[in-house]
Formats: sequence, structure tokens, C-alpha cells
Amino acid sequence: MRRVSNASKAADRVFQVATGICASSPVLFLLAIAIIVVVQSIPTIHFMGWQFLTTIKWDMGNLYGAMTHKHGVSVPAGASYGALVFIVGTVASSLLALIIAIPVSILTAMILAYRVRGPIGFVLSVLVELLAGIPSVVIGLWGILVLAPWVTHQFGPFLKGILGFIPFFGGDIGSGYGLLSSGIVLAIMIVPIITATTRDLFRQVPLLAREGGLGLGMTTWETVRYICLPYIKDGLVGAIALGWGRAMGETMAVLMVSGNAINILPHNLYSPISTMAAFIANQLDSAQTDASGMAVHALSEMALVLLAITVLTNLLARFLVNRKTGRRSVKVGANG
Repeated sequence: MRRVSNASKAADRVFQVATGICASSPVLFLLAIAIIVVVQSIPTIHFMGWQFLTTIKWDMGNLYGAMTHKHGVSVPAGASYGALVFIVGTVASSLLALIIAIPVSILTAMILAYRVRGPIGFVLSVLVELLAGIPSVVIGLWGILVLAPWVTHQFGPFLKGILGFIPFFGGDIGSGYGLLSSGIVLAIMIVPIITATTRDLFRQVPLLAREGGLGLGMTTWETVRYICLPYIKDGLVGAIALGWGRAMGETMAVLMVSGNAINILPHNLYSPISTMAAFIANQLDSAQTDASGMAVHALSEMALVLLAITVLTNLLARFLVNRKTGRRSVKVGANG
């Protein structure tokens, strides 16, 4: 009995250590990534300061000429690293994707949870989840072959004809490679994430609550609006934040349809853009030809900014969820 007890204690200690390592690994990985990009960003931070976030000019300078010295670092003559264009492109395209994806995802999740049953519902749920597994380069290729021409010849003129009196929807439509195409592609990529999460949330709504709403004479939409959505709103915020983080970090699909704009801010819905993730992937090879290494350091700082925006987005979503949960607890306590 003593041997069995000692073996059980040893196994329990091994289990505790293993679970502790596994539980802490995401935090450790995040800290390791953050430390690396911060260290790699220090030279650019010294060179550009806050202008890195507020200027639009990105120029690696004369890579074959003499170096200049500024704030203790050596850079090619004429070099300037401004990330504002890419920050605006990232935020604008991801917000446009959310505007498109949120209503589509909620309605699709509602249908899968409440209206479609049996084998058909199972097949549709599987297809929605499989959509999330399509490689981004395939969706980007579809964007080049189908989406961009459609935006140029059909959808863009349609929007301009209806909403052209609004400056953001007017102006030159261009080649179809730009903000609108990027937003649509990103929406397609985040719809499965938000839909699958929201579907599971809808299924957690108590059956008696839904049947009670229908028994009071509510329509299906009224039941969803006044009973189901308030019940799942905390989880829905988390699902949207998850989709937003995916949209901001997407690379290849956006790179293929964004137009790869540099040194110019978007002036309408059809303007070419470039996101931070896409620009890093597109420029990394060229940056490595910089003997001073400043171009790579600048891309590292851009990666740091993207990481910070993503983390802040998730923290904001968590704050909103916790605040709503806290208010609900206070109300319950007051009623008690």
C-alpha cells in the first residue's frame, strides 16, 4: 500500500507540473514574441520616435550610398519609416470586414441553431466550419480572378450610383484592388469563426426561455432579438473580438487584393491600401538587403504595433464582458 501511495503522489506531482507548464506556455510564448520584437524595434524607435506612427512616408533610402547617423544609429541616406498608411489600412479593412461579417454571422448562426435540423443542419454546420480551413492564398486567388473584376464592373458602380453623394463612396473606382475588396475577403475569412461561436452560444439559451417568448406571441425574430441576443451578448463580444483579431492579422489574402499602396492614405472605399501584416510579408525580402539592418528593425516595430493593437482589442473585449457581467451581478444582488 505504501508503494502505491508513493507512486500515486509522484504521478500527481508530475501531473501538476505538466499541467502548469501547459497552462503557462501561451503566456510564455506571448512574452517571448513580445520581447523579441521589442528588442528588434529599439533602433527604429531611437531613429523615428513617435513619427513612426504619425508619418506616411516609407523609404528605405539609398542602400548603396553612404550611411547617415542620427540619434546614435546608422541608416541609409534618405531613409524614412512611417507606418501610418499601414495602420490606417489595417484598421479600416478590419472594421469594414466586421461591418459585413457581423450581421451575416448572427443570422447564419440563428438559422443553424434554431431553424435547420437533422442531417441538413449537420451538413451546413460542417460546411461553415470547413470554410475557416480554406487556405488564405486560395481565397486571395479567388479575389484576383473574381472579386476584383466584379467590384470594378458591377458592385463598385452600383454603390457609387446609390451612395455617390457621400464622398467616401464616390470618386474613382479603379482596378478593384483596394479597401472594398480587402474588406470583403476578410469578411469571408472571419464569418466562419464568428458564426461557429455564435451558433454554440445560441444553443446555450434555455429552451424554456425561447418557448416562453413564443408562447407570449413573439415572432421568431422577436424571440431572438429580445431573449436570445441579450442572453448571449457577453459571449458575442468575445466572438467578434476573435474575428477582429483574425482580420487584423491576415496576410496573404489581403496582400493579393489590397493594391499594395505605399505613401498614400485611402481617400475613398475603392482606394488601394496596405495592411501591416501584408506589408511585412511583402517587404521582408527587400528589407534584408539593407546592410544597416534598419529596414528589418522598422518591420519589427510595425509587428510590435500590430501585436499591441491586437492585444488591446482583446483586452477591451474582455473589459466590456467583465463590466456587463459585473453590472448584471449588481442588479441581481439589488433585486435579492
